[in-house]
Amino acid sequence: MKSFAIKTLINAAAIWVAAWIVDGITLSGNDWWHKTITVIAVALIFGVVNFLIKPLVKLLSLPLFILTLGLITFVINALMLWLTSWASDKLDLNFHVEGFWAALFGALIISIVSWGLSLALGDD
Repeated sequence: MKSFAIKTLINAAAIWVAAWIVDGITLSGNDWWHKTITVIAVALIFGVVNFLIKPLVKLLSLPLFILTLGLITFVINALMLWLTSWASDKLDLNFHVEGFWAALFGALIISIVSWGLSLALGDD
């Protein structure tokens, strides 16, 4: 359970950084506390999307992995972020990704930040 909470907080921090850097990703709210709760909820949705849907998409796109030497991973990550934005809109969360390119750059930033934070915090 501790590992799940740490991974969720790492994803939340990475999503917050992506929203701060990428123009097409918006995280709106009235105050700092509201934004914090929103980004944690979005990180939970992002985790569920990556746990349930991403393996199926990767399996179905296996020929593209071979053809592109794995570069299709960036597109799949962008689509997972875009799906997270759609689910967040349905749940009335103040998180939105505007367009594919914003999703692609956001997914790249989320991957880098979460990788760095995971290295810094360790597995335990």
